[in-house]
Amino acid sequence: MKKVAIVGAGLIGRAWATVFAGHGWSAALHDVDRQTAKSARQHVRRNLRELAKHGLIRNPDRASARVGVAASLADALDGADLAQESGPETVDAKREIFAELDRLAAPETILASSSSFIASSRFTEQLEGRGRCLIAHPVNPPHLAPVVELCPAPWTKKDVLTRARAIYQSVGQVPVLVKKEIAGFVLNRLQAVLLAEAFRLVGDDVVSPQDLDKTIRDGLGLRWSFMGPFETIELNAPGGMPDYAARYSASLSALATEAIGKDPFGRKNVNAVLRQWEGVQEPARVDALSKWRDRRLTALKAHKAKAGKKPDR
Repeated sequence: MKKVAIVGAGLIGRAWATVFAGHGWSAALHDVDRQTAKSARQHVRRNLRELAKHGLIRNPDRASARVGVAASLADALDGADLAQESGPETVDAKREIFAELDRLAAPETILASSSSFIASSRFTEQLEGRGRCLIAHPVNPPHLAPVVELCPAPWTKKDVLTRARAIYQSVGQVPVLVKKEIAGFVLNRLQAVLLAEAFRLVGDDVVSPQDLDKTIRDGLGLRWSFMGPFETIELNAPGGMPDYAARYSASLSALATEAIGKDPFGRKNVNAVLRQWEGVQEPARVDALSKWRDRRLTALKAHKAKAGKKPDR
C-alpha cells in the first residue's frame, strides 16, 4: 500500500487525505495541534461517505480505515512515498517545515507543498534534498476539484516531477505543469484578474454583487465547468480561434487596457460589495455554505464522470 504524509490537517490537508484514502493509499495525518488532526479524520470519514453516495468511490469505511493520526512528524513520514504539506502560507513557516521534512523523510520521499502563491525556491534553496521538492497546488477542495498545479523549482529533479505527475494522476487528480516559477502560479493569477474586475464593476455601481455572481454562475461558469477559455472561444466564431481573434481582439484589448491602473481591492470597492451582500459574515455561515458547496460539487463531479469525453477534433 502506498502512503502519503499529510502535514497540516486543516481544510486543504483533510481534503488531500480524502483524495488519497479514496484511491487506496494510507494517509497519515500530522498537525502541530493534535486535536486538529483528530478532527480532520472525522471530516475525511464524512467526505468519503458523501463521495460513495454518488458512486465516486467504493467502500468508504475501508477507505476511512486507511486514515490515521500520526504520533509525530517522523511517524507520519515513516515509509511515505509523498509528503503533502498544507501549512501556513508564509515563507518562514514553510522554510521551517521543509527543513524538518528534508531531515526526517527518506531520500526517495517526494516533498510537495500546497502553497497557493509562494514558489518553492523561496523555502527550499538551502536544503540538502532540495531536488525532491516542488509545489503541488490544488483547488479548494481538492477531493472535489481535481486540478493540481505542479510547479518545480529550478533544482527540482526531472524524475521527481515525473513521479509526482504519475502519483497525482493515479489518485484521480488532473496535474497541470507550470513550466516556470511565477507568483500565484496559473489558477490564482486567472482568479485574481476576474476578481479584480468583479470588484471594480460593483465599486463603480455597474452591477450588484448578486447579479455579477449570476453572470458567472449561470453564464460563463456553466461553460467553464467542462471547457476552458481557449476551448470556449474556439466555438464563439464560425472560423474558430483565428476568426474569433480577428473579430474581437481590438475590443477585448480596449477593455483590458481600460482596467489597468485602477485599484480593484481598495476600500471603496470592498465597501460597495459588503453594503449589498446579504448575510452576516461569520464562521458559522461560511461553514454551512461550504457544506452546501461541497454537496453540489460532489454531484457535479459525479455528473462529469458519467458524461464522457468531448468528441475528437
